[in-house]
Amino acid sequence: MATFEEEFKKQEPVFRRLSNFALLGKKTVVKGEENFVEGGPNIIVGNHIGSFKDVATIYQIVPRPFFFTGNEMFFNKEEFNFLIRKHLQRHLKNFGVSLDLIFTPLKTLFVNYASNVVGKIGTIPVDIYQKKRIAIRKCQDYLKNGRAIIALQGRGRIMKKDPHPYVPPFRRGPSIISYNLYKEDGISVPVTPIAMFGTHVPFLIPAKIKVNVGEPMYITDYLGKDFAETVNRFREALEKRVKALLAEFF
Repeated sequence: MATFEEEFKKQEPVFRRLSNFALLGKKTVVKGEENFVEGGPNIIVGNHIGSFKDVATIYQIVPRPFFFTGNEMFFNKEEFNFLIRKHLQRHLKNFGVSLDLIFTPLKTLFVNYASNVVGKIGTIPVDIYQKKRIAIRKCQDYLKNGRAIIALQGRGRIMKKDPHPYVPPFRRGPSIISYNLYKEDGISVPVTPIAMFGTHVPFLIPAKIKVNVGEPMYITDYLGKDFAETVNRFREALEKRVKALLAEFF
């Protein structure tokens, strides 16, 4: 049986074509590429404001195999199809409904392919409405094997009511994973913060996507008196850093 890395390499040409299609009309500019960690365990965290366009951007800029944490709905054809339709309707209103109908044959091919492959390439399913302990443990196992995981923060769209619409409050997952690996295995995992802007622009609408990659951060620099204090310190620091990276665009 092929490893996740072997399957990733096998599917990479298809991923490239799909990401190019997802980013039609978009131009990607990356700052701080030298800050990516090219080997060993690594967590990449960033804002999630552009749904599938965030994923496509990640595929184009990260210089190594990696594994996403993803909504478990991606693994089911009907639920994945629903997510795409909902995204188009939310952002493009009636035009989105028309696009959904026009691209139905192509979308069906994509959904069928993606839902079948997503598990084969090692994507980690997360139930976004329930406890995430299983996903956290699986992420830790991946990292202990020297892999890189992507943990985007947000709902895949701009939340206009939030104090900072482009960088939503970070979840504790990456910080908990970092803490557990340090305490249980003595591993200080580099966590790479990235900020993305422009992925929120609707599909097929021309725009420039800007990505700013920060230097890796380590939980050992934020140790407190206990689990809760350390995790919250690191979570807040990661969120603050992504906001600062985003602010450099303006």
